Amino acid sequence: MTYFMPTRLFTGTGCIVRHQDALRALGTSCVLITDKHAAKASGALADVEDALAAVGIDSFVWDGVIENPSVASCIEAGRLAAERGARFVLGIGGGSSLDAAKAVSVFAANPTLDEATFYSFAWEQSPLPIVLVGTTAGTGSEVTKVSVLTDAAARKHSIHDDRLYATVAFGDSRHTRTCPPAVTLSCGVDVLAHATESYFSRKADEISRAFATRAIRLARGPLAAAVADKGLTDEQRTQLYDASILGGLAINTTGTCFPHNVGYYLTENYHVPHGFACAVFMPAMLIRVGAYDIAYSDAFYDEIGMDEESYIALAESCLPDFDIRLSEDEIVAALPRWEDNGSVKNTRADVTTGDIHEILRSLFA
Repeated sequence: MTYFMPTRLFTGTGCIVRHQDALRALGTSCVLITDKHAAKASGALADVEDALAAVGIDSFVWDGVIENPSVASCIEAGRLAAERGARFVLGIGGGSSLDAAKAVSVFAANPTLDEATFYSFAWEQSPLPIVLVGTTAGTGSEVTKVSVLTDAAARKHSIHDDRLYATVAFGDSRHTRTCPPAVTLSCGVDVLAHATESYFSRKADEISRAFATRAIRLARGPLAAAVADKGLTDEQRTQLYDASILGGLAINTTGTCFPHNVGYYLTENYHVPHGFACAVFMPAMLIRVGAYDIAYSDAFYDEIGMDEESYIALAESCLPDFDIRLSEDEIVAALPRWEDNGSVKNTRADVTTGDIHEILRSLFA
């Protein structure tokens, strides 16, 4: 077993202000990477600005993050950060803002870098230090070395590099209270996707499986309440946020499996939110990995305290109705993207493009 995660993580009520001294050593100025609404509405932006002011750090805001952020937008923000002399990058928000902040740190240190060179990892200068503040319970980006961005061809790609770990991350579940119900569900079911795919990754080990199963056990109650539209208590929001961090720690070792990468196709072409796009393929994965190794699959259900039918029902209950129809020609045209794909090969079952063809037809034809 091996594990590496150099991020200094603080969670809990008021953690940003309580641990503001962790920011002092990072520099005297920073750029705040956010969207135009959620960071402010959640209260996280105000908490961050108060903490920075208290320790004498100047900051300015770039609020151009949108869902599924583009590499081009990160280049723009990185060049602005370089011009303004930012010494570190601080991302506030859900996965889009946190993933964007990681990329901005690269472009701020390398302002002449273009998209192609970015994806080649030929970065002359190390990225600026990164601080991440989560406002949704789902992605786990606070504790991973992964950034998922949309390229110039409108395709989503994940990049993995140890230089993209945050130096410091903060997670106060109070900042998730303002998430709309659909966002709570999409992000929450992404926790299940991360944990489940991690468990059934070929790279899974005792540590990653412990993170994964604990994440599921924490998330299932809050998700059931969210599905019932009861609203989440503060305790349930904390449970779901903790689960998202554990899910991030799990995929930090293992990566994800085919539902994530096939899910990108739904997001790119049909604007399905990321968590929903991944989770719709979870039942198909569970059926295939169960047939591949019954004993391993049975151990999973024992550890999460649910049987296969109940667990699949929980995941499916989180999903909206999909008004998507794919023609045979569309499906066939998409299949080459999953040939020799790392996430497909990472799945603990022998999944082929023929399997993916069958899954897409069964769901959307």
